[in-house]
Amino acid sequence: MIEARNVTLSFGETPALRGADLAVERGEIVAVMGPSGSGKSTLLHCLAGILVPDGGEIHVDGRRVDTLGENERSALRRDRFGFVFQFGQLVPELTAAENVALPLLLAGVRRAKALAAASPWFGRLGLDGLERRRSGELSGGQAQRVALARGLVAGPTVLFADEPTGALDSLTGEQVMDLLVASAREQGTTVVLVTHEARVAAYADRHVMVRDGRVTSLAVLP
Repeated sequence: MIEARNVTLSFGETPALRGADLAVERGEIVAVMGPSGSGKSTLLHCLAGILVPDGGEIHVDGRRVDTLGENERSALRRDRFGFVFQFGQLVPELTAAENVALPLLLAGVRRAKALAAASPWFGRLGLDGLERRRSGELSGGQAQRVALARGLVAGPTVLFADEPTGALDSLTGEQVMDLLVASAREQGTTVVLVTHEARVAAYADRHVMVRDGRVTSLAVLP
């Protein structure tokens, strides 16, 4: 599903990726681990078409991503990818239901239909009754579950999750990961999960270690 070959990227004079290679199978959940500054989030952003690498190749579902223009990469992110970030990044002016429906609305789905598609996620993720609340009225765990629903509502081919439990306590983080894995498995979604926490990586099928901008080791989790 995803293949990165010899990917390089520098920010000014500072190299972030130094020839990173990664392959992810369809439906697989892969945890990308490494210390702060290792390049793991940069790698995720390149795989997702958010950043364009200086060198190397990135292929997603047989399509080369790194050579696409900005409009094509934006369309790919909108139509094929889902995202969950550390702090949820909900739109504060929107209700929880509108936040979940946002990817569908951006894709041109009519408002009523988009909200109807968002509605079942509230029951699935234990958020019943919170549809009309805004992000400031939600706990951290509730907001992150709303963000997870937003990431999955359009049935993405790939879900990119960057430290999705980093702002949560351990119990709430486990609940979010349980829901993320169960929902991804149900939809057959491929997941690339960036984390520095072993307890979060344990939810993945496999993890890779990134050090100094390179994928240095592979391991299959028990």
